[in-house]
Amino acid sequence: MKETELSAGTIAYEDTGGDGPTVVLLHGLMMDASLWDGTVAALSATHRCVVPTLPMGAHRTPMRAGADLSLCGTARTVAELLDRLDLTDVTLVGNDTGGALVQLAVADGAARVGRIVLASCEAFDNYPARLTGTTLALAGRLPPRLFGMFMQQMRLRPVRRLPIAFGRLTTHGDAATRRWMRPVLTSPGIRRDTVRTLRAAPSDARRLSAAAESLRDFDRPALVVWAAGDRVMPPEHGRSLAALLPQGRLEEVPDSRTLIPLDRPEELARAVRGFVPALSSDAGSG
Repeated sequence: MKETELSAGTIAYEDTGGDGPTVVLLHGLMMDASLWDGTVAALSATHRCVVPTLPMGAHRTPMRAGADLSLCGTARTVAELLDRLDLTDVTLVGNDTGGALVQLAVADGAARVGRIVLASCEAFDNYPARLTGTTLALAGRLPPRLFGMFMQQMRLRPVRRLPIAFGRLTTHGDAATRRWMRPVLTSPGIRRDTVRTLRAAPSDARRLSAAAESLRDFDRPALVVWAAGDRVMPPEHGRSLAALLPQGRLEEVPDSRTLIPLDRPEELARAVRGFVPALSSDAGSG
């Protein structure tokens, strides 16, 4: 992982490099860049993949005091990262809360973004998302120390598999979810950051609901990839997002829950490859 200093603090990111089209992949709450490992493995031969670990509960380095850790603030951190790395014509991909960040970025203009992919994500009035997100947001009202005590139960696999945790988000990936929990369980600074993010949920929910209207003005290509049987992110939201986007189209993925990058990484990579063709050998860098 590489690191860069941004206004909010130190952001770690993976960059596979290469001359292919640039794809920036955003994870959700209580997750890190490893959500995308399988998808990156399938894409990186033909696409440059940039995958940040954002300050959303599974990051390793606490952010600066006073940093805006709301979703809106984190969307601005993503835009700052694109500026810092001088990335242009980016395909911005978001799953779970990462898809909410994509929508908020579009609402702010997204000058460096050429395409977007929304993969089973929060949208409209679904933030915090259903039982899973609501439980986490309620826990975030606790002081950081008590929040940490509440989260200690996530050490147990049966708890992580409950509907209030990751049980409705993925059929696989328990090793990943266990790893994602480690920072908030062991670092007081990460707990403080996470509580700050969760306490911003009411204002973020209003901004996300309004951001949907901005999608009507996004005149660039857009792909919506949705888990057909998703019980956290309603499939009708996927259809509505595709209909709002002037160049939107919808693909549904069977046999997956919300975290398509964990449950069906190669299927998601196939959809992205079809949407963002690799440069031909004689196309040059332009």
